[in-house]
Amino acid sequence: MEEAKEREKLTLVTRKSCFGLPTSCPNCLSVYAYLKFSNTLFDLDFNLINPDSDQIPYVEYGTYVAYNNEKGGVIRSLIEDGFVDLDSQVRGIPEWISAKAMVDSWLADAIIYELWVGSDGTSAHKIYYSDLPWPLGKILYLKQVHVVKQILGITKENAERREEEIYRNANDAFSALSTRLGEQAYFFDNRPTSLDAVLVGHALFTLYALPETSVLRSKLLEHDNLVRYTEKYKSELVDSSTPSSGTQSQCDPSSSVPRRPSQWSSKPKSKPKREKTEEEKKLRRRAKYFLVTQLVAVLVFLSLLGGSDDAELELDEDDDSVDYD
Repeated sequence: MEEAKEREKLTLVTRKSCFGLPTSCPNCLSVYAYLKFSNTLFDLDFNLINPDSDQIPYVEYGTYVAYNNEKGGVIRSLIEDGFVDLDSQVRGIPEWISAKAMVDSWLADAIIYELWVGSDGTSAHKIYYSDLPWPLGKILYLKQVHVVKQILGITKENAERREEEIYRNANDAFSALSTRLGEQAYFFDNRPTSLDAVLVGHALFTLYALPETSVLRSKLLEHDNLVRYTEKYKSELVDSSTPSSGTQSQCDPSSSVPRRPSQWSSKPKSKPKREKTEEEKKLRRRAKYFLVTQLVAVLVFLSLLGGSDDAELELDEDDDSVDYD
């Protein structure tokens, strides 16, 4: 058995690399950091066929597979199944439990809000749909926006209030974590835990993958020690690893150049304005007409799909109501 284990090597399967990061989603980055903190040797592979699958990330080890959407996620599966446990010494500490809960809920909610609802979708497109045909990518994007709004409980009536709550919770989480960390290397017990791994993943994604206009990014940049902490482990866990040809950034090169701390500001960056020429205005109007037409086509397609489902349901109900006596 031991010889078999030595021959096997763990493989972490993630979404593609992008933004100067080894992988381009917060959950994938958190599992990556967890394995690095535990000094676990692993290969990094990418799933480019189903980039929007909720099974990603997942870990393979021989016949063993731990999926993101099972048993509370990959990290919990690795702990419960006896592979690697960084939390054994802190699991009973109330402060650790509350800090981990803040990261898993408040910060996770804020990231998916910004990625799918609170932005123009550019980052989401690069991560999930840039390799798909435009109509398919657009449909999947709109579907995921709808799913995220349901997860976060966002409706037309409460959209503004929910946005305020999400950012307020994220700001409170950053403040509490900043106070707890101080100038320490880790949050608890002078050693890395899953809290460190998950926060490093979320913070790397926030600093590097979200646009400079991101509200969440600006709130993180208000806490210098959290930024230094994130940069320290980016240097140690990411930059120090020599990437193979298979792990090079798979985004547009212009989008994957990492931003440096000296370029960062805690204020969301506003875009410079210039006067458009008459020709540019004409082209912009034509582009708007084209996009509106395409969007209407997508919405009609989705409504037809929904209508067919309703028709089938009504037909089934009618069949059930038939009296065969």
